[in-house]
Amino acid sequence: MAAFEESLKQLESIVAQLERGDLALEDSIRIFEEGMRLSSQCRQELDAAESKVQILIKQRDGAMKSEPFAGK
Repeated sequence: MAAFEESLKQLESIVAQLERGDLALEDSIRIFEEGMRLSSQCRQELDAAESKVQILIKQRDGAMKSEPFAGK
């Protein structure tokens, strides 16, 4: 499994644990911090992927031209 998908899976597991509400305060804080680290890592990977995405635009002459994706 790719790094992003694995990090996302771990993050989902952390969210589920925190939502149950049955952890001790120290454990909750520890996994919350891990979740924040994973969230930041996922965001960085998404930003990097977005900068690599190219879109194809059809020119008037019928040729295709590649331009950076400006998704924001």
